[in-house]
Amino acid sequence: MFTKILIANRGEIACRVMATARRMGIATVAVYSEADARARHVAMADEAVLIGPAASRDSYLRADKIIAACQSTGAQAVHPGYGFLSENEAFARQVEEAGIVFIGPKHASIAAMGDKIASKKLAIEAGVNTIPGWNEAIESPERAVQIARDIGYPVMIKASAGGGGKGLRVAFNDVEAREGFASCRNEARNSFGDDRVFIEKFVESPRHIEIQVLGDAHGNIVYLNERECSIQRRHQKVIEEAPSPFITEATRRAMGEQAVALARAVNYQSAGTVEFVVGRDQSFYFLEMNTRLQVEHPVTECITGLDLVELMIRVAAGEPLPLKQADVKRVGWAMECRINAEDPVRNFLPSTGRLVRFAPPQASLFAGQASEALGVRVDTGVQEGGDIPMFYDSMIAKLIVHGSDRQDAIARMRHALNGFVVRGLSSNIPFQAALLGHPQFQSGDFNTGFIAQHYASGFSPQAVAHPDPSFLVALAAFVRRKSRERAAGISGQLPGYGVDVGSRYVVVELAADGQHRYTPVQVDEPAGQPGVARVLVQTDAGERVHEIHSRSRLNDIAIRGTVNGEAFQAQVERGSPANPLALVVQHGGLRADVLVVSPRMAELHRLMPHKAPPDMSRFVLSPMPGLLVQLAVQPGQKVQAGERVAVIEAMKMENVLFAAADGVVAKVLVAQGDSLSVDQPIVEFAA
Repeated sequence: MFTKILIANRGEIACRVMATARRMGIATVAVYSEADARARHVAMADEAVLIGPAASRDSYLRADKIIAACQSTGAQAVHPGYGFLSENEAFARQVEEAGIVFIGPKHASIAAMGDKIASKKLAIEAGVNTIPGWNEAIESPERAVQIARDIGYPVMIKASAGGGGKGLRVAFNDVEAREGFASCRNEARNSFGDDRVFIEKFVESPRHIEIQVLGDAHGNIVYLNERECSIQRRHQKVIEEAPSPFITEATRRAMGEQAVALARAVNYQSAGTVEFVVGRDQSFYFLEMNTRLQVEHPVTECITGLDLVELMIRVAAGEPLPLKQADVKRVGWAMECRINAEDPVRNFLPSTGRLVRFAPPQASLFAGQASEALGVRVDTGVQEGGDIPMFYDSMIAKLIVHGSDRQDAIARMRHALNGFVVRGLSSNIPFQAALLGHPQFQSGDFNTGFIAQHYASGFSPQAVAHPDPSFLVALAAFVRRKSRERAAGISGQLPGYGVDVGSRYVVVELAADGQHRYTPVQVDEPAGQPGVARVLVQTDAGERVHEIHSRSRLNDIAIRGTVNGEAFQAQVERGSPANPLALVVQHGGLRADVLVVSPRMAELHRLMPHKAPPDMSRFVLSPMPGLLVQLAVQPGQKVQAGERVAVIEAMKMENVLFAAADGVVAKVLVAQGDSLSVDQPIVEFAA
């Protein structure tokens, strides 16, 4: 067994591997870029080596620097995590040639499966079901359009070396095929250094289901059940679960056996994943094989009780697998939510900056201790006060729950999301909470188009369907009452001018258009029972009573307690961008910006005029923080609606900005290469 390993990665996966290594008594070495000098994975490792500037091409993608770090620290093996060089055949080969063990499959297996064109041919030879398509590299947009027509729209344009949603587009016509071909090549060249692109038929209303496989150097290969990964946005997974609520036992067995056959065909020796697209009739087709540890591996660990990182390390050290196929368990139900630094209100554009507050829910399950059952697990590579830079992936953390069944897992996840505090930048937590409450998700009736179908017009946390919206009103009144009680207890108040706690309030739900909602509320507190209140809310449907018990403090963002005897977690924060006096209440994905005032103050508030926001229609604004990589217009230029104006890059994603209407450019307010903030003006058009 190794005594020291180097983790050639960053963020949560580096921390995840270190957790298992520490439990196994193995020392760890971290590598880091200049942007990650204060990162959690650097602090967590026994040793850390600086390998270059912030850009990944100058640091985390530099195989020579990583191998040199191994040699200088005496690390006997390298764990690549996921992303970066994890599926780079040349890197695995260089590591092996340097006399260092690669904790993953042999370079020949990576080469066979990492190239999607070659892997599809191998799958056919191994008897694995495959999707119709063109399996050779395509050299031009015109050829891409011709092939797409021959296969029949819709088609999927994919980079041969792609992964993680990068270098992938779906085209429904010639224009989209031409544009998608160019975009895929550019993204693939920038992310993977390989711009080869191929095309295959796009299966409509598909499920995305993957099989976890595990092989050793002694010819043993098993499959560890499946993961349901159909909840996706822009081809990137959002929620994963195991097992799948869709496939039958017969389909599970058939998919598992085909996955093992494919792994055996390439002499696979490590953890890997075979991805399938599954039709409504349970027909399934091979998509690709990921020759690495997957982001969503914790859900498999939960239901099987296995530590996949430990098994990868043991296999790499030459040990045989400790289990046969008949030994693989499937206990309970697990789910994972990817908590990303992105703004769901702004079409999920990246959000970068400092984590002013980072307080995940209390974990009872921990990475590296996969045998524990039923509870909450948080895998993260960040900490409060840390930065989320624009150079890397947007993931902040992974929230994992293990329940006794699917409904239990959903309930645990929703409760945990309600108490997950992220401040200083935007996150997708409200969206995740809302999605989990959607009836169609709860029934298990969904496919990969679920988010595009149900959130086609975007996401608004003020419009989320909630089983009891009056709870947010009651909680705001409860918190305001506690604040008034504290103020009333301050000594030295002038007689006649002391704070009157009162029991009658009006909760004003603030609306951007000035159409505020006014709700009368009565808050009564039993004498001698701090943290207990009976809140009566006057709704359109009648009175709603909420018996709230909570010992949370006034400065807590996450409020915990019970309402009408049921446990709850919610978030209450003082001050919103629109009004520093407002309370921002969030629960179940629903957000309410409210003022809690006296009835007389509410009367006066109704008389306040509404101030409309300034007209910014003549400007092109940056929708996200990022780097301006292209500026396509200049002063005096005539621009037509839909014409490209600029391209902004952040977190490995390009965002192209187009003109909303015909016009003439009056001013260009920034320069190519500038770092932009959210809503920063880029171009001004003439009036």
